[in-house]
Amino acid sequence: MKINQSKAGSELTIGLEGRLDTSTAPELDEALKSALEGVTKLSFDLEKLEYISSAGLRVLLTAQKTMNKQGSMVVKNVSEDVKEIFEVTGFTDILSIE
Repeated sequence: MKINQSKAGSELTIGLEGRLDTSTAPELDEALKSALEGVTKLSFDLEKLEYISSAGLRVLLTAQKTMNKQGSMVVKNVSEDVKEIFEVTGFTDILSIE
């Protein structure tokens, strides 16, 4: 998986490419821990994300909980496959998906 970060002031956009699963979720978790300080608007661009597992969902949920305290979070450009996973797991009710 590839993580692309773009920060403008207090806004952070994270683009994910490949698979967010048990082997790659810890990498994203670590990247978020150091990147979220001072961020009030977090965007995930999932246009190039092919797959997300429960481990990946857990990282997104943790990010959402953090951003609920310090700002907002949105998930953009979700593929049909990933969107289906969000729907089955109920994440469409938890995340702001554009």
